[in-house]
Amino acid sequence: MPPIIWTPTTILPSQRHGPTNMHTNGPSPARLFPTHPEQNAAPLNPRLGHEEPLPSLPDHLLLLAPAAVENPPRALRLANREDLRVLRRGDREDRAEALRFLQCVHDLRQAMHSLVSESPGSEMLLLGQRSMQTAMKRLQKELYRALSADAACSDPESVSARLSGSVRMDDGGSGGEGLPLPPTAMMDLRSIVECMISSGYAKECIAIYTVVRKVIVDKAIRRLGVEKLSVSQVNAMDWEVLEVKVKLWLDAVKVAMTSLFTGERILCDHSFFASDSLGELCFAEICGDGAACLFKFPEIIARRTKKSPEKIFCLLDMYAAISENWLEIESTFAFDSTAGVRSQALASLVRLGESVRAMLTEFKSTIHKDSSKSVVAGGGVHRLTVYTMDHLCRLADYGDTLADIVTEWTTPAKSSLPEEYFDGSDSDDEEEPAPAISLQVATLILVLLCKLDGKAEHYRDVSVSYLFLGNNLQHIISKARASNLRYLLGEEWVARLVRKLRQFAENHERIAWGDVAASLPEDPRAAISPAEASERFRRFNARFEEACRREGTRVPADPKLREEMRASLERKVVRAYGEFYDAHWLTVGGETGGAMSIKYTPEDVGYYLASLFSGSPHSGSESSSSSSPSPSRPSAAFSAASLSPSPRWWNSRSH
Repeated sequence: MPPIIWTPTTILPSQRHGPTNMHTNGPSPARLFPTHPEQNAAPLNPRLGHEEPLPSLPDHLLLLAPAAVENPPRALRLANREDLRVLRRGDREDRAEALRFLQCVHDLRQAMHSLVSESPGSEMLLLGQRSMQTAMKRLQKELYRALSADAACSDPESVSARLSGSVRMDDGGSGGEGLPLPPTAMMDLRSIVECMISSGYAKECIAIYTVVRKVIVDKAIRRLGVEKLSVSQVNAMDWEVLEVKVKLWLDAVKVAMTSLFTGERILCDHSFFASDSLGELCFAEICGDGAACLFKFPEIIARRTKKSPEKIFCLLDMYAAISENWLEIESTFAFDSTAGVRSQALASLVRLGESVRAMLTEFKSTIHKDSSKSVVAGGGVHRLTVYTMDHLCRLADYGDTLADIVTEWTTPAKSSLPEEYFDGSDSDDEEEPAPAISLQVATLILVLLCKLDGKAEHYRDVSVSYLFLGNNLQHIISKARASNLRYLLGEEWVARLVRKLRQFAENHERIAWGDVAASLPEDPRAAISPAEASERFRRFNARFEEACRREGTRVPADPKLREEMRASLERKVVRAYGEFYDAHWLTVGGETGGAMSIKYTPEDVGYYLASLFSGSPHSGSESSSSSSPSPSRPSAAFSAASLSPSPRWWNSRSH
């Protein structure tokens, strides 16, 4: 005969008082399952009733095992005897008695199964039901105590830590095979839960379990700093306050997914090992609200945050936190009953991505709309360059996160960027398109270069225009090399900018110092008259002094570039002047007044150049004008409107 699963409503329902009635008279029993001496039982939750004593299961139920097999009616009569003493558990009682108690409940259930099939109208069923109610009340009391008084050893973080690395019970296991011996509290919990479920008290078991565990989990979430906030509340907060809450949320997600929710899932799986569906129901009830509140927060922040580019990093941090924990989210909340948690996490992820893309668009627009017409004194680094590159360097630290966000975004086609500027040639597969994130960053820097080209037009001295472009390009290169931008854009991209920087430096040098070099004859050692030589010396003196005064605040901002320019001038100016000086200083010195035309020795010229390029450049403050007008201008670098540079800009032969 197949086993009969007995439930209280099956036997004499009209006489059943219900297992959830916690109010009885009699002395308070001792603990059925021992706990640590220092732990005291917590008061009952108001939803479970007031703290009142519960009767212990009569000890004569221990006799039911043999009696129920031989004569079920006799066994149930034994259960109703009132002259037997009530089992009292003292401090010395070992766990064997608790196991005997559970065995008695099992035997009582078996005895009532037999009566249902052999004598369904027997009066013994009423006696058995009363005994079962007594046992279930006791177990409900013990279940609450195991969940609340032992919270210190059964909180989700502790459970997860104890069972981390262990083999979780799967569907093929039985009796917890593969799981290391759990702590005493978890063994007691599982024993009580299985006993109540098998006795037909699953509803009462789930009610107590979910109420107590939900309080513990919700308290843990609040302790992590997670609050349930509405959109209106978030909109009323200052951004500084929200930044603090975002930092708390980032820490909370890490703890929640590595210990809190994971530990609770393990505890549910362990306690309800005999019934996956009940374990799923309890876990969804316990963690569903807290998890939904946790993953709702990023969506609210993303909706509240304006398009200010500076606020993008908080959103990227939250996006990364959800992405990095996505596998844990899917596995921990894999049930259909927790699909809402997964949907909420995904909704926040999507919303964060949309906001990040909007902020990147706004950042591009901010660069493009910069309308400052003031020039940086001495051709220094513009504030727009500093701001843009600092922002891009920070964005590059989120390369993987940004790559996920911009993958589905409409990115600029590779062909829209000048091939001489960026072609993604660092890729191992030349046919493989450049990553979307690389194209986006390259486009943002190209917009910056276009703006810098326009700002260079405000300088009235062409040499300063080239110096301005060179200084700003050097700043871009330095920032790229010192950050993750070099991985996003590639070494070839950096090398192309370096070649362009050399052209800027050469053009600046040619215009700024060309007159000095031109004051000397093409062949410094060629024979000329003393008068002509004297005139050459005077012309050199005047142009050299003028160049030194003019370029004193225009040296390159980068030390390496300054040294390269100094070395170039030594080759082209100091060496030529030295040859001219050696060839003609004696003949000029013999002329009347000729000695006055020789003001500098070659060593003096080298010293002045070294002093000029060894110091720091001008502070780079902005002003409304620059040096004296010059008749020629450098060719346009980029067209800011079309983002398409002039072909001459990237031609290595351009001057």
